[in-house]
Amino acid sequence: MVKQTRRNQLELEDGELEEERPPAREDDDDEADIHQQIAWGKQIARERTPEAILRLFAREGRRFGARNLATTAHRVGKFGRRDVRVHLEQLASMCERRIEKFDPQGIANTAWGFAKMDFVDRRLFEAIAVQARKRSGQLNPQDMGNTAWAFATTAVAAPLLFEAIAGEALRRVREFTSTDMACTVWAFATAAVAAP
Repeated sequence: MVKQTRRNQLELEDGELEEERPPAREDDDDEADIHQQIAWGKQIARERTPEAILRLFAREGRRFGARNLATTAHRVGKFGRRDVRVHLEQLASMCERRIEKFDPQGIANTAWGFAKMDFVDRRLFEAIAVQARKRSGQLNPQDMGNTAWAFATTAVAAPLLFEAIAGEALRRVREFTSTDMACTVWAFATAAVAAP
């Protein structure tokens, strides 16, 4: 079930989910070669409307690699909250199934993009929380701030993720710019998460 308002407080839990996603189709992992991935990445960057990006996703998204999926979520998110929800359920589903292949920036960009669209898919955010927590040592300060911001903005509770980000932020505080720190502190305050 997709929650489309940030006022819906979701509690992420480890364990089984209430509803199962449809099984992955055989062609879900049929990624195109690197040259095609690069061409699509350039096309995503060139597009001027979220509708154009989502049309490309509708045509070719099943063959997108992790980077193009994350870039699609991020670019569509940059356009804000226009009514572009037609393909977002499919995009969220594909991102969730492939999130383990995303690099740390891709994880953060995906969380940020969906939060900017005010589009919360429980399974996707749970998968993002798990992967970001596992790879918290690989997140740079901007990735930490953007990921925390996304969860705070959407009111998706992820206490273990915030705990991991807090630990990394304390260890690497000198790496943070004032913007990174402000974003992270805002997220912790907004999510009402105590930080050490």
